[in-house]
Formats: sequence, C-alpha cells, structure tokens
Amino acid sequence: MLSTFIIALREGLEAALIVGILVAYLVKTGRKALLAPLWAGVGLAVLVSLATGAFLTITSTELSPRGEEFFAGTTSFLAVGFVTWMVFWMKRTARHLKGQLEGQLSTAVLAGPLALAAAAFFAVVREGLETSLFIYANFKTVSSTPSATVGLLLGLGLAITLGYLIYRSSIKINLSKFFNYTGIALVVVAAGVLSYGIHEYQELGWLPGADFFVWDVTSVIAKESLLGGILAGAIGFDTTTSLLQFVFWAAYLGIVLALYLKPAPVKSVAAKAPVA
Repeated sequence: MLSTFIIALREGLEAALIVGILVAYLVKTGRKALLAPLWAGVGLAVLVSLATGAFLTITSTELSPRGEEFFAGTTSFLAVGFVTWMVFWMKRTARHLKGQLEGQLSTAVLAGPLALAAAAFFAVVREGLETSLFIYANFKTVSSTPSATVGLLLGLGLAITLGYLIYRSSIKINLSKFFNYTGIALVVVAAGVLSYGIHEYQELGWLPGADFFVWDVTSVIAKESLLGGILAGAIGFDTTTSLLQFVFWAAYLGIVLALYLKPAPVKSVAAKAPVA
C-alpha cells in the first residue's frame, strides 16, 4: 500500500501541476475558449494511460508461466529505467518546467485547437505511461493486491486534491523539497522492483544463483503476512532473497542515491576586470 501510494502521489501531482500550468496560462492570457481542446488532450492522455495499464495486466494473465516470468521481469527492468530517468529529469528541469510548458503552449495556440490538444496530450501522457508501467511492476512485488489498490487510489486522490488547491492558491507547498523527498522514496521502491526483475529472470534460468540465498526468513516472517507485505511494498524486501538480487538491489540503491543527492555544481561567475 505504501509504495503504490508514493508512486501515485508523486506521479499524480506532477501530472496535476502540468495541467494546472496549462490551464492557468490559457486563463491568464484570456483564451478560456481554448480550454475545451486542452481538456480533450488531457482526457485522451488519461485514457491511453489507463489502456496501457489494462494491456499490461491482461497480457500477463494470458501468458504461460514462463512467459509471465519473462514479461514481469522485463517490464520491471523497463519500469526501473523509466523511473530512474524521470527522477533525474525532474530534478534537473523542475525550476524551468513552467516556462517550457508555457512556451510550448503559446506555439500550439498559434497553430490551432488540434495542435493545442496535441500539446496537452504529450505533456500529460508521459507521466501517465510511466505511472502505468511502474504501478504494474510494483504490483508484482507486493503480496496484497487489494491494499496496493487502496494505496493507489488514495495517492491519486490526494495528488488531484493538492494539484487543485495549488492551482487555486489555497495552499503553498515547497515543491522542490516534495519532489526531492519523493524522488528518494521512488528510488527505494525502484530498487525493490529491480530485485523482483532479477528474481524472475533467475526463475527462467537466465541468471544464476536462484537458490543461493543471502537470507531465508520465511520461518520468522511469512511472505503473505502483514509485516512481509509492508516490507515488500516499502523497500522491496523479500523473505527469500538471493545473493544476486541483494547485490543488484544494494548497487542500484547506493549508486543512484549517491548521484541523486549529489549537490548541483555551483556556476561561478568570473569578475570582469575594470577596463583601463
């Protein structure tokens, strides 16, 4: 529940802020008549994202056991790659996001309603597709689908509410700190998804060491227990973790967090010498 809540809150708020920026730009520039094509583009992006999630779920249920292991493992690796790219992209571009979106929208407005709808669609669909893929991959790592679904719905609901309140200037949030902290949380979740992908490829026999465990604590913590589910959802903990899973989990977590938390280089401006 915790991991799906974090994913939905982070990704949902990003999408809500993007929509808020686009709507605010049209309202402030006196183009309220163009809100209809904008919402059409946003709506289409949401439908494509939902369809992607449904496709992933239905496809995995129709596959053979080995096919499902391959599909789950591969989508886990893709999800980790997308999320890793996303947290670094947001860290790098967050302060310039509003200007970039408004520039793209002003160009689209001149080209007509269809171009405006397309601009809104592409601005939102990236967040939606990333969320669908990562949510699907994360659902495979948790032991309780109902609780994970509750976390997903709560996260999306809170994200939409916060996005609306920020748009209405009803509340103020330090978005830099919010995205920084949730970025760290997503990296931790992604490490667990990566470990799960390694496990699936080990089950296929494509990676070695499936039975060489670093720990096997199933006698103390049952995989389907409440504690096991909480640990699995929060940090990707598995009651039976192979050495290869642990190595990749620790390496990913250590390297990515070190790079993510590394302070941005300070640009020094050389003082100009006075002209004689």
